[in-house]
Amino acid sequence: MNNSKNEVLVILTEQWNDWEASYAIAVLNSFSDYKVKAIAVDEIPKVSMGGINASIDCTINNYKNFNNLAMVILPGGLSWESNDYGEIAEFINRVIELNIPIAAICGATTFLCKHGFLDSVKHTGDSLELFQQQKEYRGESFYIHEQVVVDNLIITANETAAVQFAYELFKILEIDSTEEIEQWYDNFKNGAIR
Repeated sequence: MNNSKNEVLVILTEQWNDWEASYAIAVLNSFSDYKVKAIAVDEIPKVSMGGINASIDCTINNYKNFNNLAMVILPGGLSWESNDYGEIAEFINRVIELNIPIAAICGATTFLCKHGFLDSVKHTGDSLELFQQQKEYRGESFYIHEQVVVDNLIITANETAAVQFAYELFKILEIDSTEEIEQWYDNFKNGAIR
């Protein structure tokens, strides 16, 4: 990735899954040149499923820093299925038009499927059956039954894939050497002591 682009946005919704993007967020913010910012549809702090009260750095309607944007992360959460989030869909559409990578896990993949973002890219999620319950979904032939799928700058993952999700983000963002990223993945996937 272009190192001059150093901002990563995490879209937060009510009851976002704090653990699903935690590996990625922590490493990016603390051990790389990237800065992670929380973005939402409004400035109201968002409470995670784990009870973490997260403040919002910027709102979707006010965000203008696309030239510095390296990636958008969408953690899962309980509100993706029950809300349309049209403003977020418009924002994601703009991000995709600008060829900026997006990464979605768990319920956020269902949001992407509801809005047609997965209709023509290989993808995964919590289950094909869940996607097929979304009447707008047209991407069945592109669904792959895997932990994580990367296609055309879109990363999708199921709810049990937090480590693999972070690993794919790190590779796209080139946060370190290939060897260091592989070592991180091996440690967190298989354990440092074996």
